This record gives sequence, C-alpha cells and structure tokens, in this order.
Amino acid sequence: MPLDAWISLAVVLAVFPLMAFSRLGPDVVLLGAVVLLLTLGIIEPAQALGGFASTGLFTVAFMYVLVTAIRQTGGIDLIIRHVLGRPRSAFAARLRLLLPVAALSGFLNNTPVVATYIPAVLSWSRRLSLPAHRLLMPLSFASILGGTVTLFGTSTNLVVHGLLVDQDPGLAMGLFDIAWVGVPVALVGLAYLILLAPRLLPARRGASEAFENPREFTIEMEVDPAGPLVNRTVEEAGLRHLQELFLVEIERDGNVVSVVGPGERLKAGDRLVFAGTREGAVELQQVRGLVPSRQGESSLEKDFKERRLVEAVVSGQCQFVGQRIRDGHFRTLYGAAVLAVCRGGERVAGNLGQVRLQPADVLLLEARPPFIERHRQSRDFLLISQLNGAARPIHEKAWLAWGILAGVVALASLGVMSMMNAAMLGAALVLLTGCCTVEAAKRGLDTQVLLTIAASFGLGAALQSSGAAAFLADAALGLADGNPLLLLIGTYLLVALLTELVTNNAAAVITFPVVMASAESLGVNPMPFVVAVMFAASASFLTPIGYQTNLMVHGPGGYRFGDFLRVGGGLNLITAAVALTLIPLIWPF
Repeated sequence: MPLDAWISLAVVLAVFPLMAFSRLGPDVVLLGAVVLLLTLGIIEPAQALGGFASTGLFTVAFMYVLVTAIRQTGGIDLIIRHVLGRPRSAFAARLRLLLPVAALSGFLNNTPVVATYIPAVLSWSRRLSLPAHRLLMPLSFASILGGTVTLFGTSTNLVVHGLLVDQDPGLAMGLFDIAWVGVPVALVGLAYLILLAPRLLPARRGASEAFENPREFTIEMEVDPAGPLVNRTVEEAGLRHLQELFLVEIERDGNVVSVVGPGERLKAGDRLVFAGTREGAVELQQVRGLVPSRQGESSLEKDFKERRLVEAVVSGQCQFVGQRIRDGHFRTLYGAAVLAVCRGGERVAGNLGQVRLQPADVLLLEARPPFIERHRQSRDFLLISQLNGAARPIHEKAWLAWGILAGVVALASLGVMSMMNAAMLGAALVLLTGCCTVEAAKRGLDTQVLLTIAASFGLGAALQSSGAAAFLADAALGLADGNPLLLLIGTYLLVALLTELVTNNAAAVITFPVVMASAESLGVNPMPFVVAVMFAASASFLTPIGYQTNLMVHGPGGYRFGDFLRVGGGLNLITAAVALTLIPLIWPF
C-alpha cells in the first residue's frame, strides 16, 4: 500500500475517536482532517471541495427549508392537535403517538418532528396520567424507523444516494425503492416499541416532575421599606455576587423585572426571587434591609407577560459544557437565568453556580418572551419548550406548506424531475408563498450537518484516490472469505457500530468508497451493500449520543445510559435481522 494510502487511513482512524470523545464538533474535526490531507497533497482542491457541489448535500439543504416552512406555519402542531386526542389506554396512546411520527419522519427531518412533539407529549402524558418516560424514548426511535422508509427520510439516505448517482447514474433509485425493506423494518420496530419497550423501561422521573415545585429551588425575600437597601442598585446592595445564590427576578407592583441587571434599583416592598441552595438562605438573613417574604404564593407560580419559564436541553456542542454556570456568565450571554438543573431525572442539588453543565442536562430557565424565538435554532440547545404562556398559534398557511411538500414528493416519486430539482422547486415555492421567511430558512439550515456531510466527501475521496479503500476492501474480502452475504453482514455491523460513536452521515460517507470497492473486487451487484449502509447508519438506538433525537429525549425523560442499551439493543437486533434478510432478496448479489 502506498504512503498516501497509509496517511489517509491514519487520518480517518484518528477522526473517529476525536468525533466520539472530544468536545469538538464533527464538522470541525472533519474539516480539519480535509485541510490536513489537502496540505499534505493527498487530495486535490477539487476533491477537497467536491462535497460542496454534491447533489445530495443540496437536496438536504432544500429539504431543511421545506421542513422549516412546515414548522413555521404550525404544520406539525396541526397534526398533533388532530391526532393525539384522548386514548383510553396506554397501548392506544402509543399507537396514536408512534404511527403518525413514523409516517411524518418518512418525509421530514426527524429533529424538528421530535422537537415539536416533546412538549406536546409531556403535556399530553400529564393530562392522561401516563408516565412520560414510557413515551419519549419510543418517540425518538419511531422517528428513526420512519426515516428508513423513503430516500427523503434522512439526510444520510439522500447523501448516500447522491454518492451512488455520482459514481454510476444508472444505479439511481426511486423515492420509495427502499420502502421494500424500510416498511417491514419500521413495522417490526414499531411493534417492538408498542408491545415490549414500555415493559423494559424502569420507572423514571422526568425533568418536568423534578421542576414541578418552584419552592424547592427558590428563596423569596422582600425589601424592607424602612431598611437601607431602598433606592440602592443590586450591585450596591451586595446582591450581585452571593456565594450560593443569585437574584433571578424582582416582583414589583404586580409586574416582574426578569433577568435582573446589576444597575437595577431596589424599591420599598420589592419581592426578590433568588435561585440556589437552602443553605444560602442563611446568607440572605444576614443582609440588612431584607426580610422573609410574607406572601404565601410563590412568585414563579404567577403568570407575568414579561416572563417565560422554559426548559432547555443542553447539546453536546454547547460552549458551556464542562464549565461552571457562574464562570461562563450564562445569564450575560443568553439573557436568561438558570433556576435549576436536572440530570438523569434528578434535580442537581448544591450550589447552582458551581454546577458544570453536561450534554443532555435539562435547564429550567427564566427569560423574557423573545428568548424562545431567538434561541430556538441555537446549536447550544437541542430543545427549548415553554412551560407557561400560550402555545404557538396554528397559522392559516399550514395546509399550503403540506401541499407543497406533497407536490415535491409526487414530482420526485413519479420521475418528473430529480429529487434535488423537486426539493429546490419546493423550497422556492414556500419562500414565494410566504410559508417561510428568508431569515427563518437561513436559521433552519443545520450548517453543522451540512458541513459534516461536505467534509466527509473529502475523506471518502482520499480513501478512494490513495488506494486505501481498495486495500480495506481486500482485507474485508479476506475476512468474509469471498462470501457476499458475510461481507454484507460485516458491512452492516461496521456502519451500525460507527454510527453509535460518530454522526450517521460521516459513518456512511467515509465507508461508502470501501463498500463500493469491495463489491467491485467481488464482482457482484453493489446495491445490496449501498442499501445496507443506509439502514445501518440509521440504526442509532444503543446510546443517547448516537443520534440527535435520542439526546433530545434523554433529559426530559430522565433516562440513564443503560435504558438505551436495554431497549435499543433489542431493537437493533430485530431491525438488523429483518434488513439483512430482505436486502439480498430485493437486490440480489
């Protein structure tokens, strides 16, 4: 094997642990690897930038715009409103939830579907007295299963199909071609989730239950009208740098001052709400001019138009991961105050300012109304759901947005135009008809996913052009002893393992050239192996970090790492068995 091949292989092998275990985003890791390969002369500039011209990448980008339009117009909320209803049993509730979610995920990106459903499911489960943790993990898994039914279902399917078409246009697939395997996989998986998964999940407390009593994590004091703090600023009163407490809001004359700044002046009778430990109450008692609140009802139980209470799930890309809340100046950056932190279904006790944030932590925040819209697309948070105030309205253009998506599906499935052209036309129509604003479309583009996809193409090109892919293919053939079925099983298992450690797109794109080289060396049809890559890359059931929707439900559901192994392990096995049985029958070697 030439030196270029060894270097390419070493870079790729270094990329996987970096993506899995470092705090660097997969886009940063992969772009860095491409820059290194380009600098070393392993790949040409055209190969390094080839991913940015991929039809699969642009199809994914246009689909993000379509999904944003449906979300902007309240299209998913419309489905939730008419579908969930009032089932008579837990079994009926799972049917009402999982079947529509799987169907939606066949045509929409999973993340916005799950993000929209989570707050609705939490409210719905409380109304029906059903444990939310028995619904949220199945919700995430159902969305993943639904994505395997069509080429539109996941960005991975679109990207792998784009690679396939670029290599051999004659192998192009129809929109519903993978449904021959996807539908049985989804049906078997959904049956498992509806019948067995709830029995495998032990009782857990979710974040909403941990946050349900504001008195547990707030301390309320009043400014003594005859005391020395009247007309002093928060800074001057010494309330800015308390050791185990921080001032969240001031209730004054029936209104509330939220996210209090250091220059805010205190008035006689102001009711001050502090977040922190009970031990911190001792410190407050020693501040001259403050007296315990004489009102019975907690301030946080009142509804003020100037204030919103929201839950936010911390993403793995949040710049505060690993930092203390106080040290990172969370309130200054986001304009929101942390009231409590929930981890693994339990509220984190102790000094709140000293808590180091971790991925999937659920934060209870107090913020002003614009916070939700401003940070809904933030990469720092996987999910932001409002606990008080009115839900977003159902807009009159929801049906138009759904109609445009249906038209895109029809044009692509009937072969009138390519998937990229149909998605591009749909994206243009939602902008022209006002279903989505240009600003919302820009925010809806998941740049991290798009950059990850584009950079993955550069690594794939390096493996192919340097000869590393051919070397790995020969090694795989040796292990499979020339048997295409064993090679197919090995391909599926490898990609399924990688997708639990890194992003599914990166796992699929980097292994694609190896798979194609293996099929060519064996002299068999490459299609079974390509389809196996699609399905294996979607089989992200074993860990909360394996897929974004898993991480989104991890905190609100109060799950532990072992819960995903317990439920996802069985789901991985049965979906692999169905897929590996059907793929060679539909696409013979």
